[in-house]
Amino acid sequence: MNKKISFTPLIMATAVLGIALAASFIFRRPHTFHGAVIDPPLPVTDFTLQTANDVSFRLSDAKGKIVLLFFGYTSCPDVCPVTLATFKQVHERLGEDAQKIAFVMITADPDRDTPDKVAEYTARFNPEFIGLSGSLTDLEPIWKELGVFVEKQDTGSAAGYLVSHTASVYVIDQDGNLLMTFPYGTSATDMADDLIQLLKQSNKK
Repeated sequence: MNKKISFTPLIMATAVLGIALAASFIFRRPHTFHGAVIDPPLPVTDFTLQTANDVSFRLSDAKGKIVLLFFGYTSCPDVCPVTLATFKQVHERLGEDAQKIAFVMITADPDRDTPDKVAEYTARFNPEFIGLSGSLTDLEPIWKELGVFVEKQDTGSAAGYLVSHTASVYVIDQDGNLLMTFPYGTSATDMADDLIQLLKQSNKK
């Protein structure tokens, strides 16, 4: 019996060490991103669009921040309000880190969406969100570079046409490179987790 008692501390110490090593392995595992990572990141051409009150916004104005970008329109019945509601939840989840992210919507419907209209629309979800518009000449190169599909669809109703458009969210890093995309329907939790990890990685550089 004495022998059993004398070995008990050793067994307990071994068990504690094993648990500690397992926990260390779990917490040090590389983060598995929920978004589709673009490796290597692709540089995005700087652009200038308009927001409310004739104020210009350049992509380079957001240098030093991660840009969370999607394309939509203010008459959108479903995808766009859902995406902006997700952005709102992401902003809330990030807390103070939300100030390191620029939340941006660019219109896919320049014929109806003035800069003021898009800015007012995004502000309903959060006053810090940036809504942008411009002429078709301004927008088409941006759509093309990022592979954004935009097409009008006549509904034959008094409400007018709908716009079929790419619903992905684009993540542009602090240096203006396309780093990741989130498919439509990605949860706010998953987006926030990825953004927090990206911010941690940038702090280590």
